[in-house]
Amino acid sequence: MTKDELLKSVQAHWISNLPFVAYSKPDTALVNAVLQKSDQIHYTLDFEESGFVFAPFNNQEETIIFPSENSKLLKADFVVEAIAENTKADSTLGDETETSAQKQHKVLVEKAISAIADNKFKKVVISREEVLPIDEQSPFTLFENLLQCYPSAMVYIWFHPKVGLWLGATPETLLQVEGLRFKTMALAGTQAYIDTEAVVWDAKNIMEQQLVTNFIEDQLQPVVATLNIMDAETIKAGRLLHLRSHISGILKSDGNKLKHLLQALHPTPAVCGLPKSEAKAFILKNENYNREFYAGFLGELNLSKTTSRNPNRRNVENNAYASITKLSHLYVNLRCMQIKQQNAHLYVGGGITQSSNPEAEWEETVNKLQTMKRVLG
Repeated sequence: MTKDELLKSVQAHWISNLPFVAYSKPDTALVNAVLQKSDQIHYTLDFEESGFVFAPFNNQEETIIFPSENSKLLKADFVVEAIAENTKADSTLGDETETSAQKQHKVLVEKAISAIADNKFKKVVISREEVLPIDEQSPFTLFENLLQCYPSAMVYIWFHPKVGLWLGATPETLLQVEGLRFKTMALAGTQAYIDTEAVVWDAKNIMEQQLVTNFIEDQLQPVVATLNIMDAETIKAGRLLHLRSHISGILKSDGNKLKHLLQALHPTPAVCGLPKSEAKAFILKNENYNREFYAGFLGELNLSKTTSRNPNRRNVENNAYASITKLSHLYVNLRCMQIKQQNAHLYVGGGITQSSNPEAEWEETVNKLQTMKRVLG
């Protein structure tokens, strides 16, 4: 199946007002689609089902799943064409409404810094929403733009008629599990990409990334047999740079570890804060808007992967003993937008620590928004 044929099938599902997701995982030449056969909302509570999940930021709310058994699965090759990239972020503020948003965000950052000074928490992630008109632009055009602009991200378009329409290009893996082997990452810290990845990180960003790493390590200890944490490295995501540490290991073999891991990790300090419960309470009380699925997670859950014990095709007897493992690959829902009534609702945030500067935090959100604004033209 070609990419155009896949998108034609997805658009027909859209016209029929039926749930779907189309997505491409980082650094692959493949677009996948899951087309649910009815408009029912399915939820998962134990994360033992197979399908594509879409989870909200608030982990007290239910996670939606498009079950594999109730969906049509499609795949198509996709070749990314090179696009010239303006590496300097546009920090122009624009009209009076945006200036008002700037003031409101800085006040909230100041409030968060005061709470940290009062020892209420060590870090909190403050976010905001920006609404832009998109006229008659097709969401599938936006999806294709995201595919071309951000081949190293998890790019998706997700729709349920009873929930809404979301698109995104997230650089952050929440969790990858194959059998008992797992991978995750600690991703934090942000600065604009300007011609080079050889940059110096300030104390605020280094501390923020280390807090995320320490949290993940603490949460994994009870359920892992082995754990490996790599040193932090600078990575490029669109026009931004971040600090990332790869984390991997082997899970213990007892119990439902995937459910336990998700309960422990989500929401991570990279989108919430530390301690998690106190930071989350501050966010829900003070942000003055509903994040919904922004800073939640999404991706493949318990898909079957068949591995032959002997790659020699002539050895038919041994090949009959192929093993089937479950594969899950979940991503944090960052760099995303929701489409409502010809408006794009963009979401962006940043980690606040004791050394944060309100003006710098505002500029960081302006830089991060360029990821989504770029595909809106």
